[in-house]
Amino acid sequence: MALAQEKWDLRKLVEYAMQNNISVKRQDIQARLSELTYEQSRLSQFPTANIQNSSGYQFGRNIDPTSNQFTNSEILFVNHSLNLGVDIFNWFSKKNTVAANRFGAQAAKADVDKLKNDIALNVANGYLQVLLNGEQVKISEVQVQQSLEQVSITGKQVDAGSLPELNLLELQTQLANDSTTLLTAQANYTLSILQLKALLNIPADAPFIIETPNADQIPVESLAELDPQNVYQLAIKNLPQQRANEFRLLAAQKNAEAAKGRLYPSLSGFGGLDTRYSNAQKQYVKSFTGVTLPIGFVDVGGDIYTVNTNTEKPSSFGKNTYFRQVSNNFNQSIGLALSIPILNGGTARTNLKRAQLNVKDVELQKELASQTIKQDIYQAHASALAALQKFNSSTKSVATAEKAYDYAKKRYDIGLLNTIDLITNQNNLFRAKINLVSAQYDYVFKMKVLEFYKGQGIKL
Repeated sequence: MALAQEKWDLRKLVEYAMQNNISVKRQDIQARLSELTYEQSRLSQFPTANIQNSSGYQFGRNIDPTSNQFTNSEILFVNHSLNLGVDIFNWFSKKNTVAANRFGAQAAKADVDKLKNDIALNVANGYLQVLLNGEQVKISEVQVQQSLEQVSITGKQVDAGSLPELNLLELQTQLANDSTTLLTAQANYTLSILQLKALLNIPADAPFIIETPNADQIPVESLAELDPQNVYQLAIKNLPQQRANEFRLLAAQKNAEAAKGRLYPSLSGFGGLDTRYSNAQKQYVKSFTGVTLPIGFVDVGGDIYTVNTNTEKPSSFGKNTYFRQVSNNFNQSIGLALSIPILNGGTARTNLKRAQLNVKDVELQKELASQTIKQDIYQAHASALAALQKFNSSTKSVATAEKAYDYAKKRYDIGLLNTIDLITNQNNLFRAKINLVSAQYDYVFKMKVLEFYKGQGIKL
């Protein structure tokens, strides 16, 4: 966004703050972490499967992993396995944990919305403060200009001898005071711009021009339409902090149910495939050489015959190949596992009690938050009513001060009023205008706070 080329209205300010405010970014990261926790717990309900492969080198006296016999040979071994596991029944402990994490993720998202609302409210306040300080600068500039004109006119009259020099000195003192007031107003305006930039995460030295609508053009709902009880009912339904509190309560309840499930037995299934290889294992090679040996004689009809036999000897032992060993050593397993908690140092029962107490604590937090919101709304309504009354009173004060100053100026011009009285009337008008502007913006902001509690955002 080209900061130097655009004028910023409240809508642009709020949208930019939502995207660039560091606090919002950090809160969004926390919401993503909560979402990952929920996703991981959801996936934990599915069966597990892990493949393990290991290889190594043994030497010295050890056990051949394929024959399970002691040997002093140096052995290169390889193991392969696949292990499977599945939860069959655990009293819905995992299911409730998943539900708790889901509610926790929703609460974290609501926290992001709450922070965005708070940022929007702060931006609106900062924006109105800039507008107020800008108006004070304009009023101070007019005041300085009036003082300059009076000094110029009085100076001519002093030179002509129609007024004493004291009148000129008094007006010059007033001009100095008005100039100081203008400098203070300009400094306050610059400071409010810097504070608004900080909310938006905009560099302090970046060009920045805001849209300056007339305060009379800012739409404000009727105070009669913002009854505090009605606003409270809307706030309970619409404000993200209330949604966050409700989700946290649901999460705490599900965590308590999950903790209760861990007190009871759980049933799970398991299975596995396993095989291994060792270079120490030898293969008996069936390659034989035959030897004929006489073992006796047989008389058949007077004829004598020799009886021979063949003796066979293995020729050698050979290495057993990798794939033959993997095939020959292949084994499978499947079974059920029943886990029954009996004595665990009271951990499971303590966790249940802790979870139940946490439910009560979250309920109290939710109730306290509701009471706080209600109190804030009624205070905001009372403040808005007081601000409206102050604004109306300030409007009348400005009208009266303007008339008094006009009369005083006319009397001063014909020499019927001294300089001090003129300056007094001028200062009274200046203060009345400043008070009116302050009262008007204060009223607008307090009305916007009431509108904000309706859960409809900030609109200017």
